[in-house]
Amino acid sequence: MKEPSRASLAVVPFAIVVFLGVLLPAQEPPLPDFNAFTAQVKQRLQTDAALQAGYTFTERRVEQKLNASGQVVEEHVKVFEVYPPLPGEEPYRRLIEEDGTPVPAAVLEKRDSAHQKKAEEYARDLARQTESDRQKAVREYEKAQKERAADIDDIFNVFDARMTGRATIDGHQTITFTLTPKPKAKPRTDSGKVMQHFSAKVWISEAEYELVRVEVEAVDTVTFGFGLLARLHEGATLTYQRRKVNGEVWLPSRVTYAASGRLLLVRRLRLAGSSEFSKYRKFSVDTTTTLDLPAQ
Repeated sequence: MKEPSRASLAVVPFAIVVFLGVLLPAQEPPLPDFNAFTAQVKQRLQTDAALQAGYTFTERRVEQKLNASGQVVEEHVKVFEVYPPLPGEEPYRRLIEEDGTPVPAAVLEKRDSAHQKKAEEYARDLARQTESDRQKAVREYEKAQKERAADIDDIFNVFDARMTGRATIDGHQTITFTLTPKPKAKPRTDSGKVMQHFSAKVWISEAEYELVRVEVEAVDTVTFGFGLLARLHEGATLTYQRRKVNGEVWLPSRVTYAASGRLLLVRRLRLAGSSEFSKYRKFSVDTTTTLDLPAQ
Protein backbone atom coordinates (compact mmCIF):
# COMPACT_ATOMS: atom_id res chain seq x y z
CA MET A 1 0.00 0.00 0.00
CA LYS A 2 1.35 3.37 -1.03
CA GLU A 3 2.10 5.74 1.86
CA PRO A 4 0.63 9.28 1.64
CA SER A 5 3.06 11.91 0.50
CA ARG A 6 4.33 14.64 2.80
CA ALA A 7 2.45 17.22 0.69
CA SER A 8 -0.89 15.47 1.17
CA LEU A 9 -0.28 15.10 4.91
CA ALA A 10 0.45 18.82 5.15
CA VAL A 11 -2.96 19.57 3.63
CA VAL A 12 -4.82 17.69 6.39
CA PRO A 13 -4.47 20.31 9.20
CA PHE A 14 -5.53 23.04 6.76
CA ALA A 15 -8.58 21.02 5.69
CA ILE A 16 -9.57 20.49 9.33
CA VAL A 17 -9.35 24.22 10.03
CA VAL A 18 -11.52 25.02 6.98
CA PHE A 19 -14.01 22.29 7.95
CA LEU A 20 -14.34 23.60 11.51
CA GLY A 21 -14.63 27.16 10.24
CA VAL A 22 -17.61 26.18 8.14
CA LEU A 23 -19.35 24.22 10.89
CA LEU A 24 -18.63 26.46 13.87
CA PRO A 25 -20.28 29.91 14.05
CA ALA A 26 -18.03 32.95 14.13
CA GLN A 27 -17.47 34.19 17.65
CA GLU A 28 -19.42 37.39 18.34
CA PRO A 29 -17.51 40.40 19.61
CA PRO A 30 -18.00 41.15 23.29
CA LEU A 31 -20.98 43.25 24.31
CA PRO A 32 -20.26 46.97 24.77
CA ASP A 33 -19.46 48.44 28.16
CA PHE A 34 -22.77 48.78 30.03
CA ASN A 35 -22.18 52.20 31.58
CA ALA A 36 -20.73 53.80 28.44
CA PHE A 37 -23.51 52.38 26.24
CA THR A 38 -26.40 53.38 28.51
CA ALA A 39 -24.95 56.88 28.94
CA GLN A 40 -25.25 57.32 25.16
CA VAL A 41 -28.78 55.89 25.20
CA LYS A 42 -29.91 58.33 27.91
CA GLN A 43 -28.80 61.26 25.77
CA ARG A 44 -31.10 60.09 22.95
CA LEU A 45 -34.19 59.24 25.00
CA GLN A 46 -36.45 62.06 23.92
CA THR A 47 -40.23 62.01 23.90
CA ASP A 48 -41.49 60.84 20.55
CA ALA A 49 -44.21 63.47 20.81
CA ALA A 50 -41.49 66.12 20.62
CA LEU A 51 -39.79 64.36 17.71
CA GLN A 52 -43.08 63.98 15.85
CA ALA A 53 -43.79 67.69 16.20
CA GLY A 54 -41.83 68.35 13.01
CA TYR A 55 -43.82 65.85 10.94
CA THR A 56 -47.28 65.05 9.69
CA PHE A 57 -48.13 61.36 9.51
CA THR A 58 -50.94 58.85 9.21
CA GLU A 59 -52.12 56.75 12.14
CA ARG A 60 -54.31 53.67 11.68
CA ARG A 61 -55.82 52.82 15.05
CA VAL A 62 -57.58 49.54 15.87
CA GLU A 63 -59.56 49.29 19.12
CA GLN A 64 -61.04 45.97 20.26
CA LYS A 65 -63.23 44.80 23.11
CA LEU A 66 -62.74 41.18 24.20
CA ASN A 67 -64.87 38.68 26.08
CA ALA A 68 -63.68 36.54 28.99
CA SER A 69 -62.24 34.00 26.53
CA GLY A 70 -60.16 36.64 24.79
CA GLN A 71 -62.30 36.67 21.64
CA VAL A 72 -63.01 39.97 19.86
CA VAL A 73 -66.65 41.03 20.36
CA GLU A 74 -66.35 44.58 19.04
CA GLU A 75 -63.82 46.34 16.82
CA HIS A 76 -63.41 49.86 15.49
CA VAL A 77 -60.82 51.11 13.02
CA LYS A 78 -59.99 54.78 12.62
CA VAL A 79 -57.52 56.44 10.27
CA PHE A 80 -56.13 59.85 11.15
CA GLU A 81 -53.90 62.40 9.49
CA VAL A 82 -51.96 63.87 12.42
CA TYR A 83 -50.58 67.41 12.47
CA PRO A 84 -48.23 68.98 15.05
CA PRO A 85 -49.90 70.70 17.99
CA LEU A 86 -50.11 74.35 18.80
CA PRO A 87 -48.22 75.08 22.05
CA GLY A 88 -50.20 73.78 24.99
CA GLU A 89 -52.60 71.87 22.73
CA GLU A 90 -52.94 68.29 21.57
CA PRO A 91 -51.96 67.39 17.97
CA TYR A 92 -54.64 67.96 15.36
CA ARG A 93 -55.90 64.45 14.63
CA ARG A 94 -57.81 64.76 11.36
CA LEU A 95 -60.14 61.73 11.22
CA ILE A 96 -60.40 60.76 7.56
CA GLU A 97 -61.84 57.24 7.75
CA GLU A 98 -63.87 55.25 10.28
CA ASP A 99 -64.58 51.52 10.01
CA GLY A 100 -63.74 51.57 6.32
CA THR A 101 -65.94 54.58 5.47
CA PRO A 102 -64.29 57.88 4.43
CA VAL A 103 -65.35 60.95 6.41
CA PRO A 104 -67.49 63.22 4.17
CA ALA A 105 -65.70 66.22 2.66
CA ALA A 106 -68.18 68.65 4.24
CA VAL A 107 -67.40 67.31 7.71
CA LEU A 108 -63.64 67.56 7.09
CA GLU A 109 -64.01 71.12 5.84
CA LYS A 110 -65.92 72.15 8.97
CA ARG A 111 -63.34 70.61 11.30
CA ASP A 112 -60.42 72.04 9.31
CA SER A 113 -61.99 75.50 9.45
CA ALA A 114 -62.37 75.32 13.23
CA HIS A 115 -58.75 74.27 13.63
CA GLN A 116 -57.60 76.98 11.22
CA LYS A 117 -59.34 79.66 13.28
CA LYS A 118 -57.58 78.38 16.38
CA ALA A 119 -54.21 78.52 14.59
CA GLU A 120 -54.83 82.08 13.42
CA GLU A 121 -55.89 83.14 16.91
CA TYR A 122 -52.68 81.66 18.29
CA ALA A 123 -50.65 83.60 15.69
CA ARG A 124 -52.32 86.85 16.77
CA ASP A 125 -51.64 86.10 20.43
CA LEU A 126 -48.02 85.31 19.59
CA ALA A 127 -47.63 88.68 17.88
CA ARG A 128 -48.91 90.42 21.02
CA GLN A 129 -46.54 88.59 23.38
CA THR A 130 -44.36 90.69 25.64
CA GLU A 131 -40.79 89.92 26.63
CA SER A 132 -42.14 88.74 29.98
CA ASP A 133 -44.44 86.28 28.17
CA ARG A 134 -41.55 84.91 26.15
CA GLN A 135 -39.39 84.46 29.24
CA LYS A 136 -42.25 82.62 30.94
CA ALA A 137 -42.53 80.28 27.96
CA VAL A 138 -38.80 79.58 28.13
CA ARG A 139 -39.06 78.77 31.85
CA GLU A 140 -41.96 76.41 31.24
CA TYR A 141 -40.01 74.67 28.49
CA GLU A 142 -36.96 74.28 30.71
CA LYS A 143 -39.14 72.92 33.51
CA ALA A 144 -40.62 70.32 31.15
CA GLN A 145 -37.11 69.32 30.02
CA LYS A 146 -35.98 68.83 33.62
CA GLU A 147 -39.04 66.72 34.39
CA ARG A 148 -38.31 64.58 31.33
CA ALA A 149 -34.68 64.13 32.43
CA ALA A 150 -35.88 63.09 35.91
CA ASP A 151 -38.22 60.50 34.34
CA ILE A 152 -35.30 59.04 32.36
CA ASP A 153 -33.09 58.92 35.45
CA ASP A 154 -35.86 57.07 37.28
CA ILE A 155 -35.74 54.27 34.69
CA PHE A 156 -32.30 53.35 35.99
CA ASN A 157 -33.37 53.98 39.57
CA VAL A 158 -36.46 51.73 39.41
CA PHE A 159 -35.18 48.88 37.22
CA ASP A 160 -32.41 46.35 37.47
CA ALA A 161 -31.23 46.70 33.85
CA ARG A 162 -29.16 43.90 32.37
CA MET A 163 -27.52 43.67 28.96
CA THR A 164 -28.37 40.23 27.57
CA GLY A 165 -27.18 39.91 23.97
CA ARG A 166 -27.67 40.97 20.37
CA ALA A 167 -30.56 40.67 17.89
CA THR A 168 -31.36 42.01 14.43
CA ILE A 169 -34.61 43.95 13.93
CA ASP A 170 -35.55 45.37 10.51
CA GLY A 171 -31.92 45.12 9.43
CA HIS A 172 -30.59 46.98 12.48
CA GLN A 173 -28.27 45.20 14.90
CA THR A 174 -29.45 45.83 18.42
CA ILE A 175 -28.30 45.25 21.97
CA THR A 176 -30.97 43.58 24.10
CA PHE A 177 -31.75 44.42 27.72
CA THR A 178 -34.07 43.08 30.39
CA LEU A 179 -35.56 45.52 32.90
CA THR A 180 -36.81 44.05 36.18
CA PRO A 181 -38.24 46.29 38.92
CA LYS A 182 -36.02 46.46 41.99
CA PRO A 183 -37.84 45.17 45.10
CA LYS A 184 -36.77 48.11 47.25
CA ALA A 185 -36.69 50.85 44.63
CA LYS A 186 -37.78 54.33 45.74
CA PRO A 187 -39.13 56.16 42.69
CA ARG A 188 -38.54 59.91 42.61
CA THR A 189 -41.15 60.74 39.96
CA ASP A 190 -44.78 59.91 39.25
CA SER A 191 -43.64 58.05 36.13
CA GLY A 192 -41.24 56.01 38.25
CA LYS A 193 -44.07 55.01 40.59
CA VAL A 194 -45.93 53.57 37.60
CA MET A 195 -42.82 51.94 36.10
CA GLN A 196 -42.16 49.83 39.19
CA HIS A 197 -45.26 47.76 38.35
CA PHE A 198 -43.82 46.60 35.01
CA SER A 199 -41.01 44.51 33.59
CA ALA A 200 -39.64 45.01 30.10
CA LYS A 201 -37.40 43.72 27.35
CA VAL A 202 -35.69 46.42 25.29
CA TRP A 203 -33.83 46.50 21.97
CA ILE A 204 -31.41 49.39 21.35
CA SER A 205 -29.62 50.13 18.07
CA GLU A 206 -25.96 49.29 18.65
CA ALA A 207 -24.73 51.81 16.08
CA GLU A 208 -27.06 54.72 16.96
CA TYR A 209 -28.07 54.09 20.61
CA GLU A 210 -31.73 54.59 19.63
CA LEU A 211 -34.69 52.69 21.05
CA VAL A 212 -35.88 50.21 18.39
CA ARG A 213 -38.38 48.07 20.29
CA VAL A 214 -39.71 47.56 23.79
CA GLU A 215 -42.03 44.90 25.21
CA VAL A 216 -43.67 45.72 28.55
CA GLU A 217 -45.71 43.56 30.91
CA ALA A 218 -47.48 44.44 34.16
CA VAL A 219 -46.11 42.30 36.99
CA ASP A 220 -48.90 43.27 39.39
CA THR A 221 -52.04 45.40 39.50
CA VAL A 222 -51.57 49.11 38.75
CA THR A 223 -54.04 51.53 40.32
CA PHE A 224 -54.86 55.09 39.30
CA GLY A 225 -56.52 57.65 41.54
CA PHE A 226 -55.94 55.45 44.60
CA GLY A 227 -57.72 52.68 42.74
CA LEU A 228 -60.93 54.70 42.52
CA LEU A 229 -60.51 55.80 38.89
CA ALA A 230 -59.06 52.70 37.29
CA ARG A 231 -57.16 49.47 37.81
CA LEU A 232 -54.92 47.75 35.29
CA HIS A 233 -54.53 44.07 36.05
CA GLU A 234 -51.36 41.98 36.14
CA GLY A 235 -50.42 40.53 32.76
CA ALA A 236 -51.29 43.59 30.66
CA THR A 237 -48.85 43.87 27.76
CA LEU A 238 -47.65 46.57 25.41
CA THR A 239 -45.18 46.51 22.53
CA TYR A 240 -43.70 49.62 20.97
CA GLN A 241 -41.55 49.72 17.87
CA ARG A 242 -39.72 52.53 16.09
CA ARG A 243 -38.06 52.89 12.68
CA LYS A 244 -35.67 55.32 11.09
CA VAL A 245 -37.54 57.79 8.88
CA ASN A 246 -35.91 59.36 5.82
CA GLY A 247 -32.54 58.28 7.16
CA GLU A 248 -32.62 61.08 9.71
CA VAL A 249 -34.81 60.45 12.78
CA TRP A 250 -36.26 57.50 14.70
CA LEU A 251 -40.05 57.67 15.08
CA PRO A 252 -42.85 55.32 16.18
CA SER A 253 -43.95 52.70 13.66
CA ARG A 254 -46.29 50.41 15.63
CA VAL A 255 -47.84 50.05 19.08
CA THR A 256 -49.89 47.09 20.31
CA TYR A 257 -51.55 46.44 23.66
CA ALA A 258 -53.73 43.93 25.47
CA ALA A 259 -55.10 44.52 28.95
CA SER A 260 -57.90 43.89 31.40
CA GLY A 261 -58.97 46.11 34.26
CA ARG A 262 -61.75 48.02 35.94
CA LEU A 263 -62.98 51.56 35.42
CA LEU A 264 -64.44 53.41 38.41
CA LEU A 265 -64.37 50.11 40.38
CA VAL A 266 -67.48 48.93 38.52
CA ARG A 267 -67.01 48.50 34.81
CA ARG A 268 -64.76 45.58 33.89
CA LEU A 269 -62.87 46.01 30.63
CA ARG A 270 -60.90 43.65 28.42
CA LEU A 271 -59.21 45.58 25.64
CA ALA A 272 -56.70 45.11 22.86
CA GLY A 273 -55.59 47.20 19.96
CA SER A 274 -52.85 48.68 17.87
CA SER A 275 -51.69 51.86 16.17
CA GLU A 276 -49.61 51.91 13.00
CA PHE A 277 -47.77 55.08 11.98
CA SER A 278 -46.81 55.76 8.37
CA LYS A 279 -46.41 58.42 5.65
CA TYR A 280 -44.18 60.66 7.72
CA ARG A 281 -43.34 63.95 6.02
CA LYS A 282 -41.94 67.26 7.16
CA PHE A 283 -44.65 69.64 8.34
CA SER A 284 -44.88 73.11 6.84
CA VAL A 285 -47.06 76.20 7.19
CA ASP A 286 -47.02 79.35 5.14
CA THR A 287 -46.69 82.86 6.51
CA THR A 288 -50.48 83.20 6.95
CA THR A 289 -50.53 80.16 9.28
CA THR A 290 -52.62 78.19 6.79
CA LEU A 291 -52.18 74.49 7.46
CA ASP A 292 -50.60 72.47 4.68
CA LEU A 293 -53.55 70.08 4.40
CA PRO A 294 -53.92 67.58 1.56
CA ALA A 295 -56.24 68.52 -1.27
CA GLN A 296 -59.70 66.94 -1.14
